[in-house]
Amino acid sequence: MSHDTIAINQRMDKFDSHDSVWLFGYGSLIFKADFPFLDRRPAAIRGWSRRFWQGSHDHRGTETAPGRVVTLVPEPGAHCDGMAYLVTPEEFAHLDYREKNGYLRLATDMHFDDGSTVEGIVYIATHENAAYLGPAPERDIARQIALARGPSGPNSEYLLHLAQALREMGKVDAHVFEIEHHLAAFGVRLGGPSVAG
Repeated sequence: MSHDTIAINQRMDKFDSHDSVWLFGYGSLIFKADFPFLDRRPAAIRGWSRRFWQGSHDHRGTETAPGRVVTLVPEPGAHCDGMAYLVTPEEFAHLDYREKNGYLRLATDMHFDDGSTVEGIVYIATHENAAYLGPAPERDIARQIALARGPSGPNSEYLLHLAQALREMGKVDAHVFEIEHHLAAFGVRLGGPSVAG
């Protein structure tokens, strides 16, 4: 499957008749909401784990030196904390472009802190897309992130902003925090160098 998924996502019409739809963000959508929304609430989805296994050729890397960004991988019993946004269906034209590098819109249940559940949309890059990089040791992932840079800036900023946002939400993600630890060992911190020395 091509890593440009805009056309595929435009065919998803499950929520087209709705006035508003909940969108689940688990990566840059947590800390960079560059779209209007009607409401925003912390949420979680079940059966998925956040992993830096997706290549970024368009935002945090290049075709020849891709960065790494998060996707979700199925894991029984797991849950992934993130931020849910209530948006109008018109926003998906922008979101489809933003998430075009291998991500597909999927319907999912989101669970809120008050115990309520709602069905909405999440973008997931599966192992079948051309930009998928797959698993690697966290230290190796950190090294790749430390060196990668794309049109949206250093790959390290993405990781560090995500780790910071999760802490501000009071959430723990061992995978993200271990990569952050390795980046710090390479001398990469928010506001610091973007390339490991």
